[in-house]
Amino acid sequence: MSTWIITGAATGLGRLLTEHVLAEGHQVVAAGLDVVPLADLTARHPSTLVPVIADVTRAADRRTAVTTAKARFGGIDVLVNNAGIDFIGAIEEQEEADYRAVFEVNFFAAVAMVRDVLPTLREQRSGLIINVSSMDGIASLPANAFYSASKFAIESITDALAVEVEHLGIRTLLVEPGSIRTGIIGRTKVSGQRIDDYEPVIGPFLDAVAMPDAPTLLFPGDAAASAAAIYEEAVVAKPRRRLILGSDALANIERAVAALGEDLAANRASAGSIDFASSAS
Repeated sequence: MSTWIITGAATGLGRLLTEHVLAEGHQVVAAGLDVVPLADLTARHPSTLVPVIADVTRAADRRTAVTTAKARFGGIDVLVNNAGIDFIGAIEEQEEADYRAVFEVNFFAAVAMVRDVLPTLREQRSGLIINVSSMDGIASLPANAFYSASKFAIESITDALAVEVEHLGIRTLLVEPGSIRTGIIGRTKVSGQRIDDYEPVIGPFLDAVAMPDAPTLLFPGDAAASAAAIYEEAVVAKPRRRLILGSDALANIERAVAALGEDLAANRASAGSIDFASSAS
């Protein structure tokens, strides 16, 4: 039996992962802005689920989640940084307060949670940190640039973290979902006023998101299957560095990697031209 902290646990993927982990016999501290949606799970798992009201951008709330896990269950085995928000619109259109909020939740709060659990994991010489990224963390999309950038940032810091903690027995896992039906589309807001010059590129996406059948048309991924896949990867002896969820995620990431390969090829002959000449005689 292991102890999990899951943020953004009241809705969407976080809720489904919480439910799956509990069904597998583990213990969960479920952190969310509102824990009322977890009442049914709490009733079914009174000894293994502790809901915690937590705004992950608040240091005191993050500490409460960590101290609760240690006090109630004696340690922490898995941290899942799942909480996230999104605003859409062109880069020039979006309000500064909105894109800063995206980074506060998706990046800075996630990093703070990692830093909050690391002393415990280092002492134990074990543990797993799961950071929920996105296909957008590899394949940036127009109209979603700030969300993509926040996920690029969590990808980068997780890659560095993996090297820093591996010798301590701590593992990391980046989850890169595609368009999963988690209900996030209902919580995603357009930021700022639309600018006519961007309509040819941005307009079709914003209009599609606003359509009543957008969840079906734009989100092919199964959230429950995604939660199960995350759990299965988490409990293997050596999880992959990245877990890609969804055929759309794989296709978009493959296109981004191919484009990067083209950039590398275009620079292969010239990149070394700025190096100091060899001093060897």
